[in-house]
Amino acid sequence: MLAKKLTPGTPAPKSGQYKVPGSKTEVTAVKGKPLPPTPKAGQGYKLVDPTKHKPKGK
Repeated sequence: MLAKKLTPGTPAPKSGQYKVPGSKTEVTAVKGKPLPPTPKAGQGYKLVDPTKHKPKGK
């Protein structure tokens, strides 16, 4: 789990589920794509469930 808060518009460091701490807001983000706006100004995201990829060809 990432320790620092990611601000909206920041490219997602990993694909997975991101949550706004202290709220029920959760979004699915793709690695490298910008995180969406948060419900309120000053909020950010934390990675709560990274996507699990299976190795290709297995």
